Amino acid sequence: MGSAFPTRLSFMRVLTRRLFADNAEVTCPIWELNDEGYGRAVYSIRLGGNTYSLVVFSTELEPGKRSDRVIAEAWDASFVLFDGMPSNEDMHRLEANVPKQEAGRFEASELVLSRANKSVRLFAHVVDRLSTGQQPDGDMIGTTGYLMRTTAVYGNGKLGIADRRVIADRPELAGPFQAEMLTVWLIRGFTHDLVEHNAKIRNREKYTPLAYAVKKNLGIGNSTGLGMAPFLIKHALLLNNWVTAREVALARVRAVGRADNSAIDRIKQLIVRARQHVEQWNVEDQRQMDRIRILRAELREVELLVTPGWLEQPEPWDRLINTSQRWSLECQELIVALVLEPYGELIDDLSEQMVDTSGLRLDPAMTVGELNGLLKEHYKWALDINFNQPGAEKYFWYTSLEKLEPRLGVRGKDPGDECEMPLDIARLVGALYQAAGRVEPEQSLAMFLTRHPQYRSLVRRVQASKHHSYSEICDNLIGADCMPLDILRFKLSFFGASKCDPKSNLWTRINMYQGAPLFEEIVNGDSDDWWLPVLRLQP
Repeated sequence: MGSAFPTRLSFMRVLTRRLFADNAEVTCPIWELNDEGYGRAVYSIRLGGNTYSLVVFSTELEPGKRSDRVIAEAWDASFVLFDGMPSNEDMHRLEANVPKQEAGRFEASELVLSRANKSVRLFAHVVDRLSTGQQPDGDMIGTTGYLMRTTAVYGNGKLGIADRRVIADRPELAGPFQAEMLTVWLIRGFTHDLVEHNAKIRNREKYTPLAYAVKKNLGIGNSTGLGMAPFLIKHALLLNNWVTAREVALARVRAVGRADNSAIDRIKQLIVRARQHVEQWNVEDQRQMDRIRILRAELREVELLVTPGWLEQPEPWDRLINTSQRWSLECQELIVALVLEPYGELIDDLSEQMVDTSGLRLDPAMTVGELNGLLKEHYKWALDINFNQPGAEKYFWYTSLEKLEPRLGVRGKDPGDECEMPLDIARLVGALYQAAGRVEPEQSLAMFLTRHPQYRSLVRRVQASKHHSYSEICDNLIGADCMPLDILRFKLSFFGASKCDPKSNLWTRINMYQGAPLFEEIVNGDSDDWWLPVLRLQP
């Protein structure tokens, strides 16, 4: 999980393909920013027969208040994805509430709430350069890669905005996180427009807009912390459906008997691109940087191995996946994403199966004996953990009262373990197994749960494992070896984010939509070719 890479099934890629299919055009009906770039703007897009509007509020932020932490109370810009086109009355209401974020009041017309801070040094540099008729320094663009980074992108009913059910039956937003991905893509376009606006105001005579190559390489940064990690633990069926779609896609590609010339040529091009992308991926975290250096060397081996003659032999992708086991997990995971890339017609339909419309269901007629059978078959990994060993219960998950965000505490050191969240699945499974072992195997779960109601949610999870092989993260999530960062990278790879930049074991920075189609490219043709983008600043 901690070595995952984005694929063509990632949610950003799914969205941009939808944008192309709808020939979606972005308009800017409101642009009311002053000479300093402060004010409000609206970007609207027609998608799937519905209009969605990104409402932007750009405000002056004192340097001392700039923070990427979720506990911040002020930001350079705040955003809301509005369902429809906001009226003047809506704009006044939103202007009074959106900049407050958690402290604001919202309605069902608000689909997504977000905020972002400038990458101050790069933003100022780009303004300076464009205002004097020059393009930004390539090294600075490559090092940072974004003008702003979001510190939260809230959807699905949080803070009083629209519940998921409001948009769940709309095909254009029915997939996982499509409303959030649309919001971030629109925010990226705003950051391009904002930096050009500030530069043009500064010097209209010498001003030049961002070059196409620079613009393409400026994505949206994001700071992602522990708040995201519990999602995959809580949403077991979603986790299963995401992984199943990827595994089915891989199985389909591995079953290809012969690769045609177009697929062989494409793979060769993508290997070169992947190697260049990884060469441009540098982080301060020593653990991840060591893995990147190993990956760089291994990709050179891959490039030498995968000749046209090697790929022309039967079952090339199955052989490549099998051969990849000699390399690191980073390389293995990258190769999985690589071989999927040329086969959109074969696998893109799987993106429609990555949602969960049912949730976990309880089968009360199942017997305790049948439940024990599932525990032994699917949860042996949990039953084998000895929680009496030192460090096996080092951490506990809890919810911060201040921001209602998940946190990880050290048991016996940090206060709050009495409010522990039930994310210790392995330990809970052991307790369930012991409790179930004390009753007759023929007893129904309906009877068992009337006496042990605390296990109701856990029993649903165990029952789901019967038909959902990928519904559980098979690890001790409260043990000393727990790495929440691995869960974060895994989820972010499904979003489509690249260049994971760990800042600790608990949070990371990423780049979203780097290399993705620009507003103007959506109506000018299909450009779904932006997997693992490479910085190229030639005109």
